[in-house]
Formats: sequence, C-alpha cells, structure tokens
Amino acid sequence: MHTQTHKRALVVIDVQNDYFGDGLPIEYPPTSRTLPNIGRAMDAARAAGVPVVVVQNTARAGAPIFDKGRPGWELHETVASRPRDHYIEKRLPSVFADTDFDAWLQRNGIDTVSVVGYMTHNCDASTVFEAAHRGYRVEFIHDASGSLSYRNSAGSVTGEEIHRVFSVVFQSRFAAVASTDEWIAAVDAGATLEIDTPYASNQRARARAQVAA
Repeated sequence: MHTQTHKRALVVIDVQNDYFGDGLPIEYPPTSRTLPNIGRAMDAARAAGVPVVVVQNTARAGAPIFDKGRPGWELHETVASRPRDHYIEKRLPSVFADTDFDAWLQRNGIDTVSVVGYMTHNCDASTVFEAAHRGYRVEFIHDASGSLSYRNSAGSVTGEEIHRVFSVVFQSRFAAVASTDEWIAAVDAGATLEIDTPYASNQRARARAQVAA
C-alpha cells in the first residue's frame, strides 16, 4: 500500500433480502460478518467523501428470486437505511451492462471502483473484470462480500471454495483484495492498495510446491 491520488467510488452490489432468507442464502463468509462490514464500508466512505453507488438486481416477473416488488427483491435494511450518491437497477450481472454506471464514473472523475456485496463469483466478478478491462483500478473487499455452494452437471463446489478462488484470481491481476479494515485504512490515508501479477502469483505457488516436495 502506498500513497497516491485516486478517486474512489464504493459500489454496493445487490445487498437484497433474497440473499438472507430461503431464496439464495449466502454461505461464505457468513452474512453475520459480511453484512456489518458492508455497513462499515458505507459509513467510512461517507465520512471520507467517497461516493456510494447502490445497485439492485431485478429478475423477470415470476422468477424465484429478485422478482421486483416481492420482499426478497428489496434492499436489506443495512443498505436501504444508509445514504447513497447514486442508484442503479440492473438486469444483468455486471453493473456496467445496460446501465449508466460507466457514464456516471466518468462524469464524476472516478478512477477506482471498490466492490462490496453479492455474489463474489457472479455480479461482483462480472463487475470486477469489466471495470479492469475498461481501465479502472479495482478493489474487492473480501469480508464484505460472499458466495454460496453450487451443484450442477459440471460438478459441485462449496461457497468457501468459490469465494477463496475468486479472491485469489482477482488479486493476481484484476483487483486489489483487502479486508474492510485494510480498505478503510487505505481510504483514510489516501493510499493505493496493490494488485499482484499472474507471473508473481504463480512463482510463489511454484516455490511453495517445491519446498513442500
């Protein structure tokens, strides 16, 4: 982490009630930890003058989750009760897709996108990758986001495995991965969180494997 002038926006993705009930419950990290951290990040952003963008996902009418107007679609009170600077309703995973997000970032001189919310591997990942490809610096707050388990024709995987793997991949090239405490400290210090490289990440993994052998 080093000091450099960047203008951040905190992007709070899809913190909706379906993720906390029977609809699509987040498993790892537990929401008892991540939800308070989302609130802390929003409060820290407000105190530091970092704009907050709140995003809400909408599915087709009659869908099992995120059907607009049903309780599961509503923003969780942790987010709904806090002030925001911009609101986006989206229908695709990336916050950039068919929204005014990029135009809003450009208009406000934002060069760093800090991501919290759900899910790590879906809407967060889509936004992280697209932001990086569009030339933004990206930060991902790993204990203010989360995943759930899957089982389909390709196999099965736990929420912990998904969240851990995506976090490592983000840090290798696409986003600086940090805890809420580390992100708040960087915001307060006006500091930049560092992103690794695929080569360096792989070199460390190979060196560890050689030692283990």
